[in-house]
Amino acid sequence: MEMKAKKQKKAFVEEDNCVACGCCAKMCPRNAIEIWRGIAAKIAFEMCVGCGKCVKECPASVISIREVL
Repeated sequence: MEMKAKKQKKAFVEEDNCVACGCCAKMCPRNAIEIWRGIAAKIAFEMCVGCGKCVKECPASVISIREVL
C-alpha cells in the first residue's frame, strides 16, 4: 500500500508589508514567531502548527496559512 505524504499547514508572512507590531508573536501558542530586528515577523516553521491564530490577530493582514509538504 502506497503512503501519501501528509500536507501540513504553516504560517507565512509578507515581510515587505509587515509592520512588526508583535501582535502575532504574542498570540502564537507555540512561540513560533519572533519580531526580527524590529523590521518584520519571522516564523520558525519547525515550531509552527498552522493554527491560524496569528492570521486573526494581525492588524496589517500580512500573514496567511498555506499547505506545505
